[in-house]
Amino acid sequence: MRDAVLVASFDGWVDAAEAASRAVGHVAGEGRVVATFDPDAVFDYRSRRPVLDVQDGRLTELSWPALEIHHTRIGRRDLLIFAGAEPDLRWQELAADAVDLVARLGVSQWISLGAVPGAVAHTRQVPVMVTASREGLLAPSETPGPEGLLRVPSAALSVLEMAVTGAGTPAVGFYAQVPPYASIGYAAASIALIDRLARHLDVPIAVEELLDEERQQHARYDAAVAGDAMLRETVSRLESAAGDMGDEPLPSGDELAREIERYLRRQGEGGESP
Repeated sequence: MRDAVLVASFDGWVDAAEAASRAVGHVAGEGRVVATFDPDAVFDYRSRRPVLDVQDGRLTELSWPALEIHHTRIGRRDLLIFAGAEPDLRWQELAADAVDLVARLGVSQWISLGAVPGAVAHTRQVPVMVTASREGLLAPSETPGPEGLLRVPSAALSVLEMAVTGAGTPAVGFYAQVPPYASIGYAAASIALIDRLARHLDVPIAVEELLDEERQQHARYDAAVAGDAMLRETVSRLESAAGDMGDEPLPSGDELAREIERYLRRQGEGGESP
């Protein structure tokens, strides 16, 4: 590998509607596994239980949560895809391991992909927030945000990114906003993340497979809105807010924090994840 870039995303927190993990899975494709992590060391199986298959009354297979790094090449770029289940345990030790791996694999840049609940409607363009560890990493058209202080519960992804940048590897992050009612998935956000990644790396990444999925989901959300007066009113308010802020609204830190707090309350009450 030469000048490899590491793209990281974990499912769970900062993966609303599984949009980010869907995006990195699409990019990784059938890439070769180059690093794995001991699941017994980083997962609490009572909160993230392995999946058991029972075939005709016989226990046949266990699927354990996994955390892996895959290698793929797109054009002339070597990509390392760091993805899987968000670890429950030993985050600081894992962060130190990530720093070691980044150095050993010659990674030139870390890229985080995520998805967060936002005050956005499925009828509008997907807003994508951008972060950067220092100036000069982004194209002139990309502005880090949101402005002001944003204080939220951290994801393991952010813990690892900060450890890596602290050791000298630059990092950027792209975080798509997902409608609060997106309970069946949101391929539009996955496509938006892949588009930002492709532009940032200046490589082509095909998304035809996701485009068909996005059209089907959009039609299902349209049907749900048409049949539910309360949801219709919610979407109308979100569209009005987007109209006030332009085609691609970015919330303030306070607004985004409120959306995330509402998301956490729904999770605690046993509601569906957006």
